[in-house]
Amino acid sequence: MADILVPSLDHLRQAYAVTSTATQVTPLLESAALARETGAARVFVKPESLQWAGSFKVRGAYWRLKRLSPDEAKKGVVAYSSGNFAQGLAAAGQALGIPVTIVMPIDAPAAKRDATAGYGARVVLTDHGDRAREEVAAAKAREIAETEHLTLLHPFDDPEIVAGQAGAGLEALDQLAAKKAHADLVFCSVGGGGLIGGVSLAFHYLSPKTEIIAVEPEGFNGMGSSLAHGAIETMPIGPKSICDGLMARKPGDAPFAAVSAAGVRGVTVDDASVRRAMKIAFERMKLVLEPSGAASLAALLGGKVDVKGKTVLVVATGGNVSLADFMAHMNNA
Repeated sequence: MADILVPSLDHLRQAYAVTSTATQVTPLLESAALARETGAARVFVKPESLQWAGSFKVRGAYWRLKRLSPDEAKKGVVAYSSGNFAQGLAAAGQALGIPVTIVMPIDAPAAKRDATAGYGARVVLTDHGDRAREEVAAAKAREIAETEHLTLLHPFDDPEIVAGQAGAGLEALDQLAAKKAHADLVFCSVGGGGLIGGVSLAFHYLSPKTEIIAVEPEGFNGMGSSLAHGAIETMPIGPKSICDGLMARKPGDAPFAAVSAAGVRGVTVDDASVRRAMKIAFERMKLVLEPSGAASLAALLGGKVDVKGKTVLVVATGGNVSLADFMAHMNNA
């Protein structure tokens, strides 16, 4: 399927049939408090933070590994990641008996580095200096793939990754139907776009009137900018965001094709609003979210989109944050 950027509904379902045997069914939580605060009719939160390995990433990683040839699986894979894909791929590789090497920026959160190694992956760190950290890590991953004859996997720019991540959307659609609800709006955070690519396709095929909102940190709104201009754009290197998993400078070709087909639009959030969302998620819903995982909730709470009288789904993408970092964010919220 290398030449097909937008997976079909049948392909999404095929992927979910496989990944659902290994991944968690994350709950769909309704919050009357969030509905009152925002004026929405109903607000649902899908906490992928409760997924195996702490984020949605294991869905796409597991499916991508299942698509390897026997020879590729025996030799192993290499990928670059700032954290959550690293953990998801390492966990999936451990479960399937496939050797995994992960290249991570040296400033990736220590909790994510340690967890990746804990799942049995070999971790290689890169020092990027004033260069774009993802680009430096990607170059090192390519080098390792060539010299060690490993299969190079991309954390988001792969139609198979998009198809695997779509499981979160298919699952949410089933859960909404069980609650006799229909989502008018879906808020989903974006790094490179693998998750929103899959989620937007699931809703595009099965709930086409639902509007999907791509949420990105200020200064890293490559998806939103690309959608607004109708072509992929690369953002300049700027100040860091606390949303370390959402700092891709541009979306991947496969995710961009998917979200373009689904009519997605973008909004941005700042660090202060993300910290507030983390605090509210903890206090109101007892959810521990990392900054990247709380960005979508920040967009809802910040009034970035009119939700009055609408039914809203928020995809809370991950919870891989150390206790020390979480408490620091709480104290600064």
